[in-house]
Amino acid sequence: MIVWLNGAFGAGKTTTVRELQRLIPGSHVFDPEDVGALLRCRLLPAASLDGLTDYQDLVAWRRLVPDTLAALHAQLGEDTPLLVPMALHRQDYRDEIFGALAARRLDVHHVLLHAEESILRKRIDADETEHGARGWRLSHLDAYAAALPWLRADAAVVDTADLTPRQTAECVADLIRTGACRVPIVQDAVATGDTVAAAVLLFDEADRVLLVDPVYKPGWEFPGGVVETGEAPSAAAVREAAEELGVTLRADDLRLLVVDWEPRRGPRSGGLRLVFDGGSLAPAQQAALALPPAELRSWRFVPPEEWDAHLAPNKASRLRAALAARRAGHVAYLEAGHPA
Repeated sequence: MIVWLNGAFGAGKTTTVRELQRLIPGSHVFDPEDVGALLRCRLLPAASLDGLTDYQDLVAWRRLVPDTLAALHAQLGEDTPLLVPMALHRQDYRDEIFGALAARRLDVHHVLLHAEESILRKRIDADETEHGARGWRLSHLDAYAAALPWLRADAAVVDTADLTPRQTAECVADLIRTGACRVPIVQDAVATGDTVAAAVLLFDEADRVLLVDPVYKPGWEFPGGVVETGEAPSAAAVREAAEELGVTLRADDLRLLVVDWEPRRGPRSGGLRLVFDGGSLAPAQQAALALPPAELRSWRFVPPEEWDAHLAPNKASRLRAALAARRAGHVAYLEAGHPA
C-alpha cells in the first residue's frame, strides 16, 4: 500500500508523515526528493540539467519513483505501508506515476493536505529549516492553486488549517482505514512485449473526433485497447467501445482506416496499432456515454486545431492519416506514425 500525502509547500506533509508513521506500526517513509537529489548530484550529466527548475520534469525521476517504491515493497514486504510526502501538482505526472504503481498491483491512497494561501505563506515564512528555499516554495503556490480543482476531485482532502500534525495524521489514518482515499485505478500489468491494439474513431455531428483521458497514463487517447489472445481486432474495437464508453457497435459496421507499426518508446508502446472508423454518435448516444472511473477520467469531441494539444505527436499523425484514408476510401499503412 502506498499512501501519497500531497499538498502545497507549508501544508504540513513532513510533520504529518512523522506522526502517521507512529500511528501505523511497521510503516516506512519514502521521500521522492531523495531520488531527485541522486539524479542531480550523482547520476545525470550537468548538461542535461541546464535550465531545470523542477526535478519532477525529469523523465528519469518519474520512472525511478514508482520503480523505487516497487523495489521497497518487494524488500520490506507487502504488509509494509509506504508513506510518501510529496507535492504532485501536474495531473499528467500523477497519471504517469500512479499508473505505473497500479500496473505493479500496488494500491495507492491519495490524500491532499490543504490550507488556504494566507496560512501557507505564514507557514513558509516561519519555517527556519527551509528558509533558504522560501522564494522557490512561495513561487509554487500559483501552480498549487491552479491544480486544486483536479486535486480535490482525485484525492481525499484534509484541511490542516486548525489541526495539529497529530490530529492531521489521525484524520489521514481514518481515511486509510475506511478506504476513503484509495485511488480507483485499473491495475492491468504493462505488456512486456509488442502488442496489437485496436482503436475506434467516433465523431459528432460536426465531425469532431472523440478522445478520452485515461487516469493511468498521461495524455489523451482514442477509445480502444490491446487485442486479447485469440480475439479479432475488430471484435476488440467493439469490446473496448462497450467497456470504455457504453457504446454498442457491430464489427461488420467498422471500417479499417490505418495500420501503424509503433516502435517501442516506453513501457506502454510497441507493436501494431489498428484504427477503425466507428461512425458518428447521435446526440442521444453522446448523452448516454458512461466511463469506467478506474480507467477514464473524461471524454470530449476535439476539433483539428486541438489535436496536437491533446495527443502525442505519433498519435496526432496517426489520426491525420486515418482521416485522410477515411476521405479517400482506402487503408493507410504507417510506420511510427508516417506513411511507409
